[in-house]
Amino acid sequence: MSALFKYNLLKPFKNYLFQPFSIATKKFPFPFLDFDCEPSKPLINMDSIEADFVRDTIAKNKVAIFSKTSCPYCTMAKEPFRKLKVDAMIVELDGRKDGNAIQSVLGEMTGARTVPRVFINGKFVGGGTDIKRMYELGTLQKYFE
Repeated sequence: MSALFKYNLLKPFKNYLFQPFSIATKKFPFPFLDFDCEPSKPLINMDSIEADFVRDTIAKNKVAIFSKTSCPYCTMAKEPFRKLKVDAMIVELDGRKDGNAIQSVLGEMTGARTVPRVFINGKFVGGGTDIKRMYELGTLQKYFE
């Protein structure tokens, strides 16, 4: 690194390298790069047909599972509901033309695009390992008593 400073290769960055960055003040340590420090906006339209479909599916079903047919974690999430004989609405995203858009909506809603995305009584409760653990601890059964 000292060679880089010696030959002035990092000269434009020299005064800024170790200054703290603060999103609260929007002060970026490299002003000449002109970054926008505003919080990012959703990339998916949450007023779309896909977003309406996701919200309706979650609202109209006690259990809604957004899944993919070849995903082992999705199988892991569905199995406890089968054992409990709970009727779950399962939406297989890989069998739908709008599956990728639905997955993006779920990413906006839950913070992750991964599947499965499991909702109980309108609330997001987790993915495959979360549901398996809830079943093993007996907390999943309490939703259906």
